[in-house]
Amino acid sequence: MDMMQQRILDSKNMAELEMVRIEFFGKKGSVTQKFNALKDLEGEEKKQVAKELNLLKATFEKMFAQKKEELENIALKEALLAEKIDVSLFSNSTKRSVGHPINYTKDRIIEYFRNLDFDLCVGPLVEDDFHNFQALNLPEYHPARDMQDTFYFKDSMLLRTHTSPVQIRTMLSQKPPIKMICPGPTFRRDYDLTHTPMFHQVEGLVVDHKDKANFANLKYTLEDFLKYLFGDVKVRFRSSFFPFTEPSAEVDISCNFCGGSGCRVCSHTGWLEVLGCGVVDSHVFESVGYEGVSGYAFGMGIERLAMLTCGVNDLRSFFETDLRVLEQF
Repeated sequence: MDMMQQRILDSKNMAELEMVRIEFFGKKGSVTQKFNALKDLEGEEKKQVAKELNLLKATFEKMFAQKKEELENIALKEALLAEKIDVSLFSNSTKRSVGHPINYTKDRIIEYFRNLDFDLCVGPLVEDDFHNFQALNLPEYHPARDMQDTFYFKDSMLLRTHTSPVQIRTMLSQKPPIKMICPGPTFRRDYDLTHTPMFHQVEGLVVDHKDKANFANLKYTLEDFLKYLFGDVKVRFRSSFFPFTEPSAEVDISCNFCGGSGCRVCSHTGWLEVLGCGVVDSHVFESVGYEGVSGYAFGMGIERLAMLTCGVNDLRSFFETDLRVLEQF
C-alpha cells in the first residue's frame, strides 16, 4: 500500500496518475488480479483477504480523487495564465473584425430594407399585454399564446416575446402608408442548442391603401431579400398559421450546405426554414383603428440566419464570448 500511495503522490500530471490507476486497478492491474484470485480461497482466509483488498481499494479511490482534483486545479490555473491578456499593454496586432456575427447579420438585413426605403423603428423591451398580444389578435386564453413561453412581471407587464409590438406602436402613432422594420432583442423561456432565453428578431410591416400591399408584393420582396442574403438559392412558401396574419406562410430556402440534395443540417429534406410572413389580419387593423387598408408583415430570427450564413451549429456559441469562435469572424 505504501508504494501505491507514494506513486499517487508522485504523479505530476493526469497522464501519470492514469498510469498508476491502470497499474493497480486496470484490467490486468496487480490489485485487480488479487481480486480475481479470491475465487480460489475459502473460509476465513477469503474473508480476511477480501477485507484487506476492499480497504486498499477504498484508500486508493480516496487518494486518487484528491490527487485528480489537485492536478485538475493546477492544469486550470496554467491554462488561465496561458490565456491571460493584459489589456493595458500596447499591441501592434493588425487583426480586424467585421463585428459579432449577430450584429453583422443584423446590419446586412437592415442595409437591404433601408435601401428599399423602409423606416427603422424601435420599441421598449418591457411591454404590456395589449401591445404584445391583444392587438396582434391574441386575446386572453388564445391557444396560440402557448407558442410563446413568456416572462411576466408582478404588475402584468412582460418582456416582449417578439418585436411585433413595435408594429402596433408604429401604426398607433402614424397613418398609412407605412414601410418599417423593427430589429431588436426578444425574450422567451427556452434554452437548448437552437434556443436561448434572449434572442434577436427583425420584423417588417408594409401598410398601404387597399390592394396596394398584397401577397404578391410580399413574395417578390422576400425572394429578392433571401437571394441577397444567401446567394443563388431556391425559395418556397408553405402555408402556415400565425394569429396576426391571414393567409400566412413559412418561407424555406434550398439548403446552402448541400445545395438541396439533403444533408444533416437540413434533416435530409434539402430545405431550411428561415422566416415567417403573411397578409396582416383585419383584426389587427381594427385594434389600431385602421380602415380601408391592406398590408403584409414578415419576421425572422437573426440568430437563425447568422447560424446559416456563418456556419455556426450551436446557438449558444454566440453568447459564450469564446475568442476561438469570435476570432473566426
